[in-house]
Amino acid sequence: MKKRFLITAYCLTVVSFTSFAQNYADSLMLTYVRWVTTDLGNGLTWKSYHFNQKELFCSNQYVSILQTKLNNKNLRFALASADMSIPEGDTLRKLKPTSALAIENNALGAINGGFFSTRRGGSVDFIKINKKILDSASYAPSKLMPEHSMSAITIDDNNFKIVSGGEKHYWEKSLPQKNILVTGPLLMYNNEEQELRINAFNNNRHPRTCACVTNDDNLLLITVDGRNAMAQGMNLHELTYLSRMLGCKDAINLDGGGSTTMYIKGQPFDGVVNYPCDNKQFDHYGERAVSNILMILKK
Repeated sequence: MKKRFLITAYCLTVVSFTSFAQNYADSLMLTYVRWVTTDLGNGLTWKSYHFNQKELFCSNQYVSILQTKLNNKNLRFALASADMSIPEGDTLRKLKPTSALAIENNALGAINGGFFSTRRGGSVDFIKINKKILDSASYAPSKLMPEHSMSAITIDDNNFKIVSGGEKHYWEKSLPQKNILVTGPLLMYNNEEQELRINAFNNNRHPRTCACVTNDDNLLLITVDGRNAMAQGMNLHELTYLSRMLGCKDAINLDGGGSTTMYIKGQPFDGVVNYPCDNKQFDHYGERAVSNILMILKK
């Protein structure tokens, strides 16, 4: 009882004095965690771990990671949209669950992609797939550039990159790559933590999805579950810390919340391996329909 009281008191102290504090114990846990690891073949690995409140950020956390080498000759990286047939400018888009989009494209693994409109469907930011622009963004010159519009994932001839655009309006239209997904905020860039604005989206805990490029040239696709006592989610400062401890030099946030989903071909529950929260249960059935996904395919 005394030990539990001390842990609770420490956690309350951390939350009270600094919402974004990480400590030596967090660092130690992430350094030596024994991930539950599954070899999926073709150089693709799935890792997961259910942290308890004594282990990470004084909270229960469920983290899933898809990992492969960037130069893996057996795999290719791609984007998929819920409706590739609708022309740019159309006011209506379809939405589909991440698992459904992944299965349609015969993906080995996938995570949900960028932010989208739940009312009309479609990305709220620029997205281009196989040279086709599906959605663009419009900015109000008098307002701050949205953080989710200031960075992107690009894929060209299987060259996967995370890029920064800063606050220049319509910077993404000059990108030459065939596949572009604008999203954010950017968490890590060139091994430097990026400054995040102070707001509820960044500072509060939610389910999160992100993509990272590590210093040893691995691609990590990560989901962090949340909105449940079993998995409380992370704020973006905690997600940045996690990505740094995983060796990421570049890391970018994608859509999260009820959208956060990881799919792996051949796994139970239609391939959904994390715990999507849209049904408010800690199970694999709470998937939300989304606009687009980031996926890994076999060549």
